Amino acid sequence: MSLLVVGLSHRSAPVNMLDRASLSLDAQTKLLQDTVAAEPATEAAVLATCNRIELYADVDKFHAGVAELSTLLAQHSGVGLEELTPHLYVHYEDRAVHHMFSVACGLDSMVVGEGQILGQIKDSLARAQGLHTAGRLMNDLFQQSLRVGKRAHSETGIDRAGQSLVTFGLEQLALGTPVTTWAQGRKALVIGAGSMSSLAAATLARAGVAEIVIANRTADRAERLAEILTEDDGTEVLARAVPMESVPFELTRADVVVSCTGATGLVLTAEAIAAGVEGRVGAQPETVRGEVPEARTAPLPPVSTGADEDCPLDLASVQPGFSVMGEAAVAGMDAATLEQHAAWAAGGTVDRRRAARRGGDADRVDPELIGALAATAASVGRIPERRRPELVAEPPRPEPVLYLLDLAMPRDIDAAAHRLAGVRLVDIEKLAEASADAPMAADVDQVRRIVSHEVAAFGAAQRAAHITPTVVALRTMAADVVAGEIARLEGRLPGLDDKHRAEITQTVRRVVDKLLHAPTVRVKQLAAEPGGAGYADALRTLFDLDPETVASVSRAEESTEKNAKIAANANIAENRGPA
Repeated sequence: MSLLVVGLSHRSAPVNMLDRASLSLDAQTKLLQDTVAAEPATEAAVLATCNRIELYADVDKFHAGVAELSTLLAQHSGVGLEELTPHLYVHYEDRAVHHMFSVACGLDSMVVGEGQILGQIKDSLARAQGLHTAGRLMNDLFQQSLRVGKRAHSETGIDRAGQSLVTFGLEQLALGTPVTTWAQGRKALVIGAGSMSSLAAATLARAGVAEIVIANRTADRAERLAEILTEDDGTEVLARAVPMESVPFELTRADVVVSCTGATGLVLTAEAIAAGVEGRVGAQPETVRGEVPEARTAPLPPVSTGADEDCPLDLASVQPGFSVMGEAAVAGMDAATLEQHAAWAAGGTVDRRRAARRGGDADRVDPELIGALAATAASVGRIPERRRPELVAEPPRPEPVLYLLDLAMPRDIDAAAHRLAGVRLVDIEKLAEASADAPMAADVDQVRRIVSHEVAAFGAAQRAAHITPTVVALRTMAADVVAGEIARLEGRLPGLDDKHRAEITQTVRRVVDKLLHAPTVRVKQLAAEPGGAGYADALRTLFDLDPETVASVSRAEESTEKNAKIAANANIAENRGPA
């Protein structure tokens, strides 16, 4: 096993970098195809979610694999390699397995313990299988990660360590109010009908919204989701599907909007949102479209020293509202000049004898001082005070009439919408900030122990499986030797009857089996231990096994496994009957 993963996530990259590096489904397909076509990789899978992009591959060379996978990620994401590299992480062999299992358990999620990642892992494996880029290693890794993730959720309380991204986002919109109270009776617009959007719709329905409108580019999926929500006995929500063209109108009716699509551009612009709010509340354009005023600084009155006529500074170059006592006026001055200005600012007298000792004639010091300070004032533009200006209280922001939750990566909703009056926007970036200080549950430690145990078991199974073809090839060679010797015996003893021939054949086979039993059992045990991969090579060398024979055994096993899976799927489909 030479598993390598190269990727970036919310832990290694800022949200804007994840946004830029996000991969569409077409880009993921091309990335997988190019990866398996590259020299170091034999199989590959991509795990791309709203807060991570990871490329998994089975490689035969570590350094060449890292270079190739990093380059491919940069090419297909459209972000330059030099810009992308500082945000990439690399895991290899057991560390890569540990990372994958941790991801599956929700330990590496933005919201610890969320279970949506399991569906995303399942989708990633299905995509790799459909493109025939997943071989034995990818299948074993992803399928086992799904089992480990389910085990973590069933055996521990990891779910209590955090909520789903949808629930967490709704809690951020509600601002401390229970979601069920906040959502009661509201109208929701859900844009998209994928797994995340479907989860958002179901969560809103359970929270008590009165109506859910589903907008999606594929009408069938939107209608199916609306039908599922309507038929759910646990809710009384009214659900309907609309085409994407109806979104501007629906914005005038909605209280809550959740968007999670695979679009590469913005689905909702700030202008469209402003128009929706204006149409809903009847506000004037300048009220809705205008940005929320930023905090302003109060102008400070000029400070009078009582002796401005003696100031060694050209006051005409000082802007109104700032004191001539500020620190910028003396930036870069020498000691004598600083002393002159300090003495004036303190209201004292200038000791011209000391100034002369430092810089020459006292009469020459004043013009130089005035010129230098005037030049400073002219270049700086103003002379700020050392103390910070006091802030004017920011005008109260109006209560939101439209709540926006953007769960897409790249973003669906224009980030400028957060500056619109009457709008509250929560996106992936804000969720990352809010979840940074989320408390960790005690169950996290138990999940980490499960992950460590499963990683060890997975590694042992993979190493044992790696030597199995060699053991099979050894036993095949031994059987061929027995068959050859029996044939030779029959040539020398042509009168040997069937009974004696069968007895001799069975005896020879028992001898060979007993001689090979202990070594083959022991070599499997040793190969399952860390560093045991070399035992297969030793076995092939000691018994002079043909590498092609071993390879043919591996191919036969993979073909058998594939046929078994096809047969199993066929049986399932047959049992289900027509859809």
